[in-house]
Amino acid sequence: MMISQINREQERKRIHERVRRKISGTEARPRLCVFRSLNHIYTQVVDDSKSVTVAAASSRDADLRGQLQGGGSVVAAKLVGKTIAERARSKGVERVVFDRGGYLYHGRVKALAEAAREAGLKF
Repeated sequence: MMISQINREQERKRIHERVRRKISGTEARPRLCVFRSLNHIYTQVVDDSKSVTVAAASSRDADLRGQLQGGGSVVAAKLVGKTIAERARSKGVERVVFDRGGYLYHGRVKALAEAAREAGLKF
């Protein structure tokens, strides 16, 4: 079956489930997960051992919204990546496991990851 015949969202979820079987966030190294919609990008730092969200940021946050023209751009992803890194570091998180959410490491997902690295998170 060709990819055009399969619902893209179902395919992304299948890939994400496969990735999640291999990686998991711990207290020492939580998981930095990304969700990308058409208009916005969301990210969380999650400790899966306790089922707790340590930090979160998105292009819909009130403090970021004024700096952005739209939430679905590479510029927005860079700003969200920088913000999540700052929030995670303020909670004492230095090292994370990157969970790209079944998306290709390209475009907005890549921009977010690189901005988080530049802001001090280690993957």
